[in-house]
Amino acid sequence: MRIVIPVFDGFTALDAIGPYEVLHGLPDAQVVFAAERPGPVRPDGGTPALLAEAALADLDSCDVLLVPGGPGARRRLDDEPLLEQIRRLHELAQWTTSVCTGSLLLAAAGLLRGLEATTHWSAGAILESYGATYTPRRTVFQGRIVTAAGVSSGIDMALALVERIADRTHAEALQLLIEYDPQPPFDAGAPDKAPQAAKDLLAEWRPYTATR
Repeated sequence: MRIVIPVFDGFTALDAIGPYEVLHGLPDAQVVFAAERPGPVRPDGGTPALLAEAALADLDSCDVLLVPGGPGARRRLDDEPLLEQIRRLHELAQWTTSVCTGSLLLAAAGLLRGLEATTHWSAGAILESYGATYTPRRTVFQGRIVTAAGVSSGIDMALALVERIADRTHAEALQLLIEYDPQPPFDAGAPDKAPQAAKDLLAEWRPYTATR
């Protein structure tokens, strides 16, 4: 079970690491972080670099493709070499998944045309410009393509995927292992629930909301 996670400068670390903490617990899982070339790749926000151990073009097998988002994803919507690798690995994969604005890369690669998909709430219009139908649902399965909404939803997506690849018991065991029992102190994690004062403050932080 080879799980390939493409990384690029400016990806959001939790988009990749959250699902990784779940998916590497699958039976016989091998997780490969890959980039244009092997070496350190810098996420957004000053996070320490992640080491890509392989070049995307050198990979000849992929069971699960997991594309993270982040400001770097938005900057690469016209990066044809990266989009071509996503298309190529999608053809090899049993499952193609994304987290946050990673779905914009899937859409730019032509993989979401005519499908329902989710992304970070600030990027719904961009997603639809590539022929997808945006939905604010946290995880969306469309055949063998799975999209997750913003950042933290990648963990939910990964657990749902483990249930389909293995079974519910495996998914529940991994949820217990990482003690994923969300009890946030506030109920402001979606635009339709966040208080207006929080929305106003976030608007002052632009272009942050346009870079997830």
